[in-house]
Amino acid sequence: MLVAHTRTLAMPRDLPLGNGRMLVTFDDEYRIRDIFYPFVGKENHVGGYYCRFGVYVDGQFTWVERAHGWTLDLGYERDTLVTEVTCRNESLGVVLVCSDCVDFHANLYVRRVEVTNLRPQEREIRVFFHQDLRIADSDVGDTAAYDPATRAVVHYKGNRYFLINLLACGELGVRKWAIGQKGQPGKEGTWRDAEDDGNLSGSPIAQGAVDSVVAAHVPVPGHSTSEIFYWIAAGPRWKGDWDGVDELNAKVVERGPASFLQRTRDYWRLWVSKEPIDFFDLSPDIVDLYRRSLLILRTQIDNGGAIIAANDSDITTFARDTYSYMWPRDGALVAHALDLAGYQEPPRRFFEFCADVLTPEGYLMHKYTPDRALGSSWHPWIGPNGDGGTQTPQLPIQEDETALVIWALWKHFQRYRDIEDLRGLYGRLVKKAAAFLVSYRDPTTKLPGPSYDLWEERRGILTFTCGSVIGGLHAAAQFATIFGECELARRYESAAQEIRQGMDTHLWRPELGRFARMVRVHLGGAIEVDDTIDASLYGAFAFGAYPPDDPRVESTMKAIRDHLWCKTDVGGVARYTNDYYHQVGKDITTVPGNPWFICTMWLAQYAIARAKTSADLDPARQILAWVEKRKKRPSGVLAEQVHPYTGAPLSVAPLTWSHGTVVTLVQEYLDRCEALGLKWPGTKRPYRKEQGYERPEPEIPLEQPASGGPIAS
Repeated sequence: MLVAHTRTLAMPRDLPLGNGRMLVTFDDEYRIRDIFYPFVGKENHVGGYYCRFGVYVDGQFTWVERAHGWTLDLGYERDTLVTEVTCRNESLGVVLVCSDCVDFHANLYVRRVEVTNLRPQEREIRVFFHQDLRIADSDVGDTAAYDPATRAVVHYKGNRYFLINLLACGELGVRKWAIGQKGQPGKEGTWRDAEDDGNLSGSPIAQGAVDSVVAAHVPVPGHSTSEIFYWIAAGPRWKGDWDGVDELNAKVVERGPASFLQRTRDYWRLWVSKEPIDFFDLSPDIVDLYRRSLLILRTQIDNGGAIIAANDSDITTFARDTYSYMWPRDGALVAHALDLAGYQEPPRRFFEFCADVLTPEGYLMHKYTPDRALGSSWHPWIGPNGDGGTQTPQLPIQEDETALVIWALWKHFQRYRDIEDLRGLYGRLVKKAAAFLVSYRDPTTKLPGPSYDLWEERRGILTFTCGSVIGGLHAAAQFATIFGECELARRYESAAQEIRQGMDTHLWRPELGRFARMVRVHLGGAIEVDDTIDASLYGAFAFGAYPPDDPRVESTMKAIRDHLWCKTDVGGVARYTNDYYHQVGKDITTVPGNPWFICTMWLAQYAIARAKTSADLDPARQILAWVEKRKKRPSGVLAEQVHPYTGAPLSVAPLTWSHGTVVTLVQEYLDRCEALGLKWPGTKRPYRKEQGYERPEPEIPLEQPASGGPIAS
């Protein structure tokens, strides 16, 4: 019996394909689950439901799913955003080899299907493509119709049009189709029409909640192949010169759909190899993960500057909301990763985005939609006044989000020296944000005022936030200096120094032998200490507040290693002790929380930051190998978390921050190898100095380190 037409629990989005305006995602059954347009992260026209793919041959119909006898091998062509998917069904005697892409420029999705007949006799093999659209996030008021002018099926609502067309065995146009209503008693959808007998009704139009199926009937000689192309053009109906779906469809017809696959393949191969990187001793698998991470990152970035956290709509099953927002913190850290890798333009647009949405008071809010609107939030504008009494106004922010944008912008400027771009951002973004960082402080401790933590769960004065604010103020002081505003620079540095002294006094806890996660200051000056061990304590050194070899940092990072490493065969670092989010068990001695990719890689970044010999880099190498092993998906997609006992992906996938941290970690590793003077045959990285990149070049004595694994000191 065929599976009912409902959404399931979370499945990784194995094969994201995008161009900065259109994003198409698949699940691990090779079903399209999301189509975003005209923003990456906004207006999901599928919304996590299924756009199916089916086959009818020899009187049998089946959807291409493992439960129906298909074996599926899902991946990408190397160094591209073109898929390489093989679907095989021995009982049907059919193999489908598919290549998908979203064109690198046009709002066009293309699939090529090579249909192989494994039987000796010629057979007609019918291939079905199902469109279950919910245009502009809703199935209310949609229309689907057959258009005889283009010989295509068109779904539309308002100015959003999706034109679906076919080219099969050299024959252009949709010849077999069904259009109907869905989600009503007796009208589950046209996908049921396809199942009955492999024939489609040819119904010409439907409105309301609708879906459609198109089919290609192809004769395939014995032990031979035939070719089908399927495409979806997105846009308004008519606009001219590529923007309208009719014009775009005409271009596909004129040039041939294969040309769009090829030009997209060529573009991404050039894009991902633009910097001449030598990878020293990193394995080919790690290099592939690095390159795949860069490509996946680009699919999650809107051309308007928003770096979206994730676009896996299955998370709505748990929270009735998505990760399809721009968090300034995630965006800043991913922008920094792209800068390290030599990609200037996406970070520049991100900083422009942040300047546009910065409040007049100089802070960034919780999160934003890709069209610069304020995102949903659970941070309240009022809260307890500190003694359990009346509610008073408070800022619903995570202050590290503001600070890290300034920190990342300085790193960007160091890399590119793009003074023309910076000139406008200095006044609009840097000075306003820095003034806020200086002023928004607790009068008793001189630490930053209370805000929410990076996990968005608790409000107080956090070590991570303080470290990021110090990094942001140091960056602002550097900016002020190069623009000749030395008094401002002194003001920013003075505030940073006061925060550092406040951390020495209040967040460093001798009784714990490490930094505390957070303190709260109550009325009268009483200090409440949150002593939970939290991986985010790496923020004490990550942005320059303390050097990595400070004994207080060393003892703090050791506590993270000792207490947050999962003591199972899976391994990895949890966010904090007894992390509840997607928690799978209560044995917190063994599993303090689910392992997160970013938290595990923070240990590797720390090992790199303090490495003095090649052997000191062993923990980083081992953690990179752990990440490559635990990714689980052949496509290279990294989730937010992994199951602590099975290693299966948990929560959203891909998580942009996870892939950004891979890129940062690899780049930091290569920089440290270079700083240490390590040599492998043929290594050189001349583009670094030629493009003005600055990195510290300490005099590092070569000595033998202590041995140890990825969680060794």
